Amino acid sequence: MDPAERLDAQMVAYYAARAPEYDEWYLRSDRYVHTEADDAAWKADLDRAARWLAEMPMGSEIVELAAGTGWWSPHLARKSRLTICDISAEMLELARARFEGLGLSAQFEVRDAWSEPDRQVDGLFAGFWLSHVSRERLSEFLALSHRWLKPGGAFAFMDSRRDHASGAIDHRPPAIDIQARRLNDGRTFRVRKIYYIPAELEAALTEAGFVDVKVETTERFFLLGHARRP
Repeated sequence: MDPAERLDAQMVAYYAARAPEYDEWYLRSDRYVHTEADDAAWKADLDRAARWLAEMPMGSEIVELAAGTGWWSPHLARKSRLTICDISAEMLELARARFEGLGLSAQFEVRDAWSEPDRQVDGLFAGFWLSHVSRERLSEFLALSHRWLKPGGAFAFMDSRRDHASGAIDHRPPAIDIQARRLNDGRTFRVRKIYYIPAELEAALTEAGFVDVKVETTERFFLLGHARRP
């Protein structure tokens, strides 16, 4: 197994282990509590991202890749037929429980985000996944995303901007696109984490054949991007 494959395997193990505590990041609890001003800014950006996704037209059938605990999935399920995918069965069980609690329905599928599409759909969404795609493979993943879509289909994504108050208080910034991540029980994993900038992603999406490309930012924490297959 080469170093990139070992890093990928460690990332899969990390997210399976992190599943029960993952939403602490969104909720700003435990090790994710920062200053009052930082946490208020986080909530404002989170609310803006939720409105953006809820208003995004994505057609009648959507696939969500690397969905994690399904934090964003209800916004998609309320407007379209949704398939929720993640490589982690542990994450998907939490997403399923979220949907049961909300009385929503979706299809749940254990699936690697790198798996070849099995059909074409109207919309594709990836939340906080592109930052785990290496720069060397970004064009490859965007080409795969293009193949998921019917002509005219929409690709939407969210991701992280570099900010000192984005992660846990004991996480250091990534060193050469790799970050050490600690769980609540003290276990530490190495994870690929790349802070792409809007112009970089817009250029890559255009090169991959997308049109109507736009990547914007919230005030501090997030990238919000969308594009369309011609």
